[in-house]
Amino acid sequence: MYRLTPDLAIVQSVDLLTPIVDDPRTFGQIAAANALSDLYVLGAQPRTALNVLALPGDDAYRDVAREVLLGGSDKLAEAGASLIGGHTIEDPELKYGLCVTGTVHPARMLTHTGARPGDGLVLTKPLGTGVLATAIKGGLAAPEHAAAAAASMTTLNAVASRVAVAAGAHACTDVTGFGLVGHLLEILRASGVGAVIEARRVPLLPGALDYCGMGMLPGGSARLKDTYACKVDVAASLDEVLADLLFDAQTSGGLLVAAADPEALVAELHAQGVSTAASIGRIVAEPQVRVTVVE
Repeated sequence: MYRLTPDLAIVQSVDLLTPIVDDPRTFGQIAAANALSDLYVLGAQPRTALNVLALPGDDAYRDVAREVLLGGSDKLAEAGASLIGGHTIEDPELKYGLCVTGTVHPARMLTHTGARPGDGLVLTKPLGTGVLATAIKGGLAAPEHAAAAAASMTTLNAVASRVAVAAGAHACTDVTGFGLVGHLLEILRASGVGAVIEARRVPLLPGALDYCGMGMLPGGSARLKDTYACKVDVAASLDEVLADLLFDAQTSGGLLVAAADPEALVAELHAQGVSTAASIGRIVAEPQVRVTVVE
């Protein structure tokens, strides 16, 4: 974030992924949506982007690369942003992402700081993309489950961001590589508060609970659980599989918003087409920087 004038700041970020679905165009869309989320989480409007592409030197990848780039272009067009260049390197493994630039009014920017005791927590997309990606790679995901995961990951957080800003959200983060718990802890640390999550209110992708129960929690998600366990108190009665999904590393996940009136925020999100949004918990004063998970 860089303030240019009293009423204008630019936001810049870069993110790239290795393929998590088989279709190259869908992969390009997911990678672009994932990168653009870094702007939406701050309430910024995407303006420009640069492609970042790594691919093997084999000519067979040329058509794949074309489809990946077209997928990225799809999402930039949807976001109203302009592609103004990029860079390609040769690499043994395909990777794609974007360097993105957006603008925001400094006084209306969403940040991690600002969550207050009594705020509700609203999650705008279901969890489970890490588990579903593992099932897809293993050829075990049902087609309808794989399609639901792809649809979620290719959905921009644009509407959710706009609604959160209009509602006067106190704090916001996007749920990506550090999972729901990890990203929530960022808000708690910055705001000096704690949180309670009602696990059974957390939206999940179709099939996520079953695949997680089959042991398809990715290694990275398992490491997140080990890392954050010291900051989390989980009710003994809660199903372990459901608890595990709270640590699942997400790709192009939703926004996690702290707001004074979560039910009104959810209602407006639903009215604006974000049908998966749900109120999943609340901010508390104590214990600080700690998550309590209840049923």
